[in-house]
Amino acid sequence: MLTNIACQNAVCPPDKPRARFTDSGGLYLEVATTGSKRWFWKFRIDGKEKRLALGSYPEVTLKAARLARDDARKLQSSGTDPVQQRRMDKATARVNSGNTYEAVAREYRQHKEREWSAAYAEKWLRMQELNLFPYLGALPVADIPPTLMLDTIRRAEKQGKHETAHCMRQYAGQTFRYAIATGRATNDPTAPLKGALKAVLVRHMAAVLTPPEAGHLLRDIDIYKGSPVTREALLLSAYTFQRPGEIRQMEWAEVDLEQALWTIPAVKMKRRKQAKISGRPHLVPLSPQAVECLSRLKPLTGHHRYVFPSLLGEGRCMSENTVNTALRRMGYDNETMTAHGFRAMARTLIVENLNFAPDVIEAQLAHGKSGPLGMAYDRAQYMAQRRDMMAKWADYLDKLRAGGDVIPLRA
Repeated sequence: MLTNIACQNAVCPPDKPRARFTDSGGLYLEVATTGSKRWFWKFRIDGKEKRLALGSYPEVTLKAARLARDDARKLQSSGTDPVQQRRMDKATARVNSGNTYEAVAREYRQHKEREWSAAYAEKWLRMQELNLFPYLGALPVADIPPTLMLDTIRRAEKQGKHETAHCMRQYAGQTFRYAIATGRATNDPTAPLKGALKAVLVRHMAAVLTPPEAGHLLRDIDIYKGSPVTREALLLSAYTFQRPGEIRQMEWAEVDLEQALWTIPAVKMKRRKQAKISGRPHLVPLSPQAVECLSRLKPLTGHHRYVFPSLLGEGRCMSENTVNTALRRMGYDNETMTAHGFRAMARTLIVENLNFAPDVIEAQLAHGKSGPLGMAYDRAQYMAQRRDMMAKWADYLDKLRAGGDVIPLRA
């Protein structure tokens, strides 16, 4: 029988590769010439002698080694091979480690990486890492009940993050459906939560939407005292009503002043990844007033890559906050007008005052066709109508600026 002192003092003779110090019931401590000490239990099953490793000393004490031996003997007495059982337990643990919520979520993201944009993939994973993995990540994906799912999501709701809560439910639902498809779960606990979350109150981008307000805005742009490049960015936002990101990233190589055409590459458009790769570029007809804006800019920024270059260094475009900051300096707060508001202003005033078909306006806005087959079969670009619309829109803005030919609409 071994004692704690005997275990501490056990050494291997220098003429042997290892030495065994026997306890009882087949338990022994094996000491190597290097000084390492390991516990083993020797047993017989089906007439064959085997041994089971029980850990290293002193991490596993003499008392713990004896308890592990006794547990293994119970398995042996029931006809189970302890060595085989350990292998099965390890294999099960490996499988279960791949069945946790976090493991399945990361696998799903990797599976969708080819079709997701880099920005969406990053947003998706960050939402999981911040809000779901800390509470669900280590749990088996098949064992998460709806009540726990709701409790996790409501952590965000209690902080007033209602949109985040809905995104959590959406992203978690994608993870659970993937787990079901791959045989690691049988139900989606986010499905019963429909209606259990507080609604998100959609807040549209602030914009001026009446002819008098639009005229006042254009007169304010005319007397803007900031950078002339920023002033032209404001004007071009009004004349082309493209997305703020597309305007600030406009490159001179994309602009044909003679043809009065701006060609935005598909990769820059707000589209799904596949459409960015294989989609058509977005063509923006330029009114004479828009061409004048760009002609004024040519001597100022024509030697740069971007039409609106950053002041912070070569090779970068204007900051996403520049136009909004200019609007604030002009007296338009965030509740009145934003850089994105030029799109809503154009969409509203063209429909109400210039009598162009909605499809023509939507094509200029680069909005996708409605319905699952809309984009597949309706590829009309309405270029002739859009050229006419953009010219008349610019003329209309000039009249609003001058304060003439404005017919107030009834409330």
